[in-house]
Amino acid sequence: MKIIFAGTPHFAARALAALLKEHQVVAVLTQPDRPAGRGMQLAASPVKQLALQHGLPVLQPATLKTEEAQRPLAALEADVMVVAAYGLILPKAVLQLPRYGCLNIHASLLPRWRGAAPIPRAILAGDSETGITIMQMDEGLDTGDMLLRRACQIAPNDTAQTLHDKLAGIGADCILEALRLLQKGRLEPSKQDGAATTYAAKLLKSEAQIDWRQDAQQIERAVRAFNPFPVCHASLESVALKIWQAALQEGAQGEPGEVLAVDKRGITVACGKDALRLEVMQRPGGKAQPAAQFLQAVPVKPGDNFAMS
Repeated sequence: MKIIFAGTPHFAARALAALLKEHQVVAVLTQPDRPAGRGMQLAASPVKQLALQHGLPVLQPATLKTEEAQRPLAALEADVMVVAAYGLILPKAVLQLPRYGCLNIHASLLPRWRGAAPIPRAILAGDSETGITIMQMDEGLDTGDMLLRRACQIAPNDTAQTLHDKLAGIGADCILEALRLLQKGRLEPSKQDGAATTYAAKLLKSEAQIDWRQDAQQIERAVRAFNPFPVCHASLESVALKIWQAALQEGAQGEPGEVLAVDKRGITVACGKDALRLEVMQRPGGKAQPAAQFLQAVPVKPGDNFAMS
């Protein structure tokens, strides 16, 4: 099939790589280059990098709402557009350009977790499973008909990064399967249950500030959900720390934010209910370190206190 591919991050690049093995990708849409790294130099997205490696035409409009941006897409006469974490709104005129419209690879089991951040939101909510939905795009926010769904268990130690990697692979497999069914005329769309809708709002850095008055279980979920972005953080005796890995310690009690125990396995901190053992941490200017290494540079003792948010 003649495909226009629209996507930007690594999640999307995984799908593009799969499509290139079975279909003709006639053009790639991706976000404009953004400043990145310490030098804030303009950097190409993972999707653009892969597209250039394969000699594909790359289009990077700031918007798709203008006739100028839509004209080259119409000229391609594509069978379908595949969209994965692209980051720009597709107006009705673009949705209608390809013969079979636009198919979206969404990282949740719709209608749960429509929106920008379905992977971390599923972890934060304590969901036991999530998955991939291939959706026929319409003008709404992830409201289109579902064409194919595949579930994925969320492991107790999954972070947003590890779950992202699992779902990227499932998404690549699912879009290939959906396109095979489409070619055979066997895709069966089904409506979403609007009453079951939840929204996955964009992540804010402010959400990653640990509130020790919360239950330890909820904070532990946040540590996993916000890894690798925006990363949970807290202040210990005025030193700002990032928390990359932590473990629930049921039954431990103390004043929220109080350091209850310190050993090579971690720093155990009292929460509103139970406690949390901080196992991998990062101090300002340093790298993420297991507790045994971290404690060699940052002395911590029982009775110390983390600041309350």
